[in-house]
Amino acid sequence: MTTTTVETEANPRGIPAFPFMYNVTDYVKSVEEVEPTLQRFQEMVSKYTFMQQNVERRAIGLKEKLPEMKRTLEVVRFLKKKRRDLADKKGDDDDDDDEAGSDDLLGEKSTGRDEIETTFSLQDTLYAKAVIKPAEIDEVYLWLGANVMVAYPLDEAEELLQGKLDKAKESLSACDEDLEFLRVQITTLEVAIARVHNWDVGEKRKLRAQGKLPAGDSGRDKD
Repeated sequence: MTTTTVETEANPRGIPAFPFMYNVTDYVKSVEEVEPTLQRFQEMVSKYTFMQQNVERRAIGLKEKLPEMKRTLEVVRFLKKKRRDLADKKGDDDDDDDEAGSDDLLGEKSTGRDEIETTFSLQDTLYAKAVIKPAEIDEVYLWLGANVMVAYPLDEAEELLQGKLDKAKESLSACDEDLEFLRVQITTLEVAIARVHNWDVGEKRKLRAQGKLPAGDSGRDKD
């Protein structure tokens, strides 16, 4: 049994690994002609490169969404805290100054003990001002995609957003692992292509020197 019969493995996402070629001679003798082998390797490089591009696009999308997801979660937690604090300190005007430090999250300013003036985005370049009363907010509306907005109680909204944020972080971590894995496979294949090509050139030179290969048949040794 030679080292060329190593069983192909895969990463946790099912991307197959290309085994390192320890002995070029044994490998080439165990497969078809050299030219089809090199062609097959090139096709595999193309497939790995295609997967790499897809994973890179997915990673870019996740990196763009993460800040917004974190911001949305922070806003929900901020509203919960303001609602809780106002309920605990209702009627205690001396504690107003203690709340001022947390009013920067939404870029808002306090208009009264139980009101906040804030700015929110209607679209990319259009904003509007609103005055909200955290003590009266029981639910928030979240975009779920495909023009769907659903109302959630604050606790459920926090749980949903935290779950989505955790999942997005896990997906981004998986993308980083896959990209590193794919880079290794591409490099391994490129090394294998070079080694098989060089082996083929060397073998044809030996055959030509022994008179077993016509002088006019240059094979691949011109490359």
